[in-house]
Amino acid sequence: MQSFPQPLSAAQEASYLRQYQNGDMHARDILIERNLRLVAHIVKKYIHSGKETDELISIGIIGLVKAVNTYNFDKGSRLATYAARCIDNELLMLMRGDKKRSREVSLYDPIGTDKEGNEITLLSIIEHNNEDVVEQLARKQSLQKLSKIISEVLTPREYFVVIRRYGLFGHSESTQRELASQLNISRSYVSRIEKKALEKLRHHLD
Repeated sequence: MQSFPQPLSAAQEASYLRQYQNGDMHARDILIERNLRLVAHIVKKYIHSGKETDELISIGIIGLVKAVNTYNFDKGSRLATYAARCIDNELLMLMRGDKKRSREVSLYDPIGTDKEGNEITLLSIIEHNNEDVVEQLARKQSLQKLSKIISEVLTPREYFVVIRRYGLFGHSESTQRELASQLNISRSYVSRIEKKALEKLRHHLD
């Protein structure tokens, strides 16, 4: 992942927060972008969780966006202090969700029956998987290469929009409207981010 911009000073942060309170969405974007380094710092706590770093970063960014959207300037604490809790909460929710979904499954456990009433097991499905192993390996290598290119070329926000929009790297596909709701921006803004990101990728690949 590319290096993140330096954080704002206390005076700069206060100035942008006031502008955002007055409806300046550009100020809001700056507050998010200049706190991305905080996301990367907190993600280090979860680096051995078994999750891909890029996925942890994308979830952390959601927490950061929520923090900027709900921060109460009048309480006096720094935005980073509040944002750190929001980012941490999003990552903890991810871990808890995975824990709930995880179960010990045997290859011999029945998962259903066929038309004749015979039990179907995971092992029987794996044994009848006719996909060529070479094709599986080639696809995996292509995805790894794509992940590297996207991480290097796109900004963190563009990266988040692209992987969620097109369901890359294990994510479900999201509509522009869904992404707009997650990032608390307009659907047209999401469309512009997506278009710019795709143009970057197309230029890089060319």
